[in-house]
Amino acid sequence: MKLIADIPNEWKNISSLFVALGDEQRQRILLAFEKDERLNILQIVASSKLGRTAVTHHLKNLHASGALNSEKIGKEVFFWVNKTHIITEISNVLSYLRNEI
Repeated sequence: MKLIADIPNEWKNISSLFVALGDEQRQRILLAFEKDERLNILQIVASSKLGRTAVTHHLKNLHASGALNSEKIGKEVFFWVNKTHIITEISNVLSYLRNEI
């Protein structure tokens, strides 16, 4: 058994993503997006059983974790799934597990 003093580089950015992806409501929000689709808050609320305040809370968490990207166009903010970030971070953890454990 080895002593782990530091988190491996492959794991450094993954904890917030795991927390974000671990919530069923956030999973539902991510699954509401079609491939390469951009949605605004009202569209996401319309596809959800949650109210706008709850959706906004979950969007902030998903955005902070890197699972979603956003862009403000005029008065609206559009969100889309950041597939590259999710795939990269999960791949890093998988690679570490394959090579180190």
